[in-house]
Amino acid sequence: MAKAKGGNKKWYVVRSVSGQENKIKSYIEKEIAYQGLEDYVEQVLVPTEKVVQIRNKKKITKERTYFPGYIMIQADLVGEVPHIIKSVNGVIGFLGETKGGDPVPLRKSEVNRMLGKVDELAVQDTQMDIPYAVGESVKVIDGPFNGFTGTIEKVNEEKRKLEVMVKIFGRRSPLELSYMQVEKM
Repeated sequence: MAKAKGGNKKWYVVRSVSGQENKIKSYIEKEIAYQGLEDYVEQVLVPTEKVVQIRNKKKITKERTYFPGYIMIQADLVGEVPHIIKSVNGVIGFLGETKGGDPVPLRKSEVNRMLGKVDELAVQDTQMDIPYAVGESVKVIDGPFNGFTGTIEKVNEEKRKLEVMVKIFGRRSPLELSYMQVEKM
């Protein structure tokens, strides 16, 4: 197969064993490199989102696969490329292919929506449901007022901010803090 810098790369979705997406992504990348087909495969992507959990009063940010069981591949599927990708351990097949037919590329609008979603998730403050109530006592655990305690005066769920009344030098002062900067007492 003559190596030509293909400008015909399209996005395809590969179905994989759920929960193994990152491992399979690295298998695909290694196999493509081993076969010397990097010119045909632009990128392999596992769309993820950041999720914040609070465990033992500590913030833990974890990455969660946004489309479990799916890996996006930008490639020029010529010659052996689709066969090599399909033969990787954990790959079930291409999404949209009919038996004996060619894999179906994503439409530009779908790609933009999926990639836009990935960017939006990367930028977006991590989603978290922590119900704080007005009048509740909280301790500041982050920022310049770390260690201070106060009472919640207002809850802005949309911005995920709290207005907390804290005593500073004997005077009550309002602080605007994010959900992540306080913990319940």
